[in-house]
Amino acid sequence: MGLVFTTMRSLSNDSEYDYYGPDHEYTTDELHGKEQTYDSKTIARILTVFIYTITCLLGLVGNGLVIGIIAFKMKKSINALWFLNLAVADFLFNVFLPLTISYTALGYNWVFGRGMCKVNSFLLILNMYTSVFSLATISVDRCISVIFPVWSQNHRNPKIAYLLCPLIWILGTLMSSPSLVFRDTETVRYTGNIICFNNYYLPSSPNDHQLHDMRHITVNVTRFLAGFIMPMTIITVCYMIIIFRLRRNRLAKSKRPLRIIVAIIMTFFLCWCPYHVFNLLETQHRSVFGPVLEIGLPIVTSIAVANSCMNPILYVFMGQDFKKFKMTFLSRMVNALSEDTVHSSLHRKSLTKASSMTEKETILL
Repeated sequence: MGLVFTTMRSLSNDSEYDYYGPDHEYTTDELHGKEQTYDSKTIARILTVFIYTITCLLGLVGNGLVIGIIAFKMKKSINALWFLNLAVADFLFNVFLPLTISYTALGYNWVFGRGMCKVNSFLLILNMYTSVFSLATISVDRCISVIFPVWSQNHRNPKIAYLLCPLIWILGTLMSSPSLVFRDTETVRYTGNIICFNNYYLPSSPNDHQLHDMRHITVNVTRFLAGFIMPMTIITVCYMIIIFRLRRNRLAKSKRPLRIIVAIIMTFFLCWCPYHVFNLLETQHRSVFGPVLEIGLPIVTSIAVANSCMNPILYVFMGQDFKKFKMTFLSRMVNALSEDTVHSSLHRKSLTKASSMTEKETILL
C-alpha cells in the first residue's frame, strides 16, 4: 500500500538516496558516514510495527470469520457476496502483512528478494483498490435499493455480484500494476541494509530526472484520484441520498442508521485521507521538511492499513444493539451479513409499501 517511497537518483550511484519515505532510517548524511540519532524515527517505527501487528491479527481473525461464515453457513445472496469480496481483499492483504512487519522491525531491511518486493507491494495496492471499489459498489447497490425498491426486488440477484466482483479485481489489478514495474531492491553502501523501494528510473532512461519525477507524480496522483476522491464521492453521495429518503419518509425512528452511515464514511475518510495527503506531499519532497515525511509517512500508512481490520467491526458489529440483541457471536455475524428477507413479503403492486419496507432494511449499509 505504498509502504515504501524511496527513490534512487541513479542506479549507478547507490550512495545518493532521497530520504523522504518510511522505507529506511538513514538520511543522506548517514549514507556518507555521518553519525545521526533517530529517536523520533525509532519511536515512529516501533509504533508502526505495533499497529501493523494488531491489524494483522484482528484482520486475519475478523475477515477469516466473515469468509468462513459466508462460505459455509449462508446462502450466497448478493449482499453476502459483496461482503465476501470485501473480506477476501482484506484477508489477502493481512496474509502478506507479516512481510512488511518483518521489514519494518528489522530496521527497513528487506530479506525476501526482489521478486517478493514487487509482489508484496502489488498485493498491498491491490487491496486498497479492491476494498475501495467494493465499498463504492456496496454503496451504489444499497442506494439503488432505496430509490428503486420495486425494480430492485424484481431484478437484484446474485448474478450481478458474480459479474461485478471479477470486474472489481480486474480493475484493481490494472491500477496496481505500476508496483510490478517500479518496485526494486538495492543494498545501501554504508548500512548493508537492503531496501524495497519505488525506483521510477528505468534501464532505458537511467538519468532522466524529469521523466522520473513525471512517473512519480502520475502514480501518486492517480492513486489519490482513483483510490480516494472518486470512491469517497460515490460513497458520500449514495449515503446522502439514503439519509434524505429515510428522513423524507420518516422511516428512521432511531438515530442508529444515521450513526452507522456516518461511522462508515468517517472511518474511511480518517484512515485514508492522511495517507493520500502525505503521498501528495512526498511527490514534492524537496520542498517539504525531511523529518515530517520520514516520521509521518510510516504512521499515516499504518493508519490506512488498519482500515483492513476495521471492516468486520464497521459492517457487522456496529449494526447490532448488543444490549438487546442476545445471540451468539456467530449468529450476530450471520444476521448482519444475511440478505434482507423482508423483500419476500412485499406486495409488488404497491409501490408505497415496497418503498417503505425496503428503506427500513438499509440501516447496515
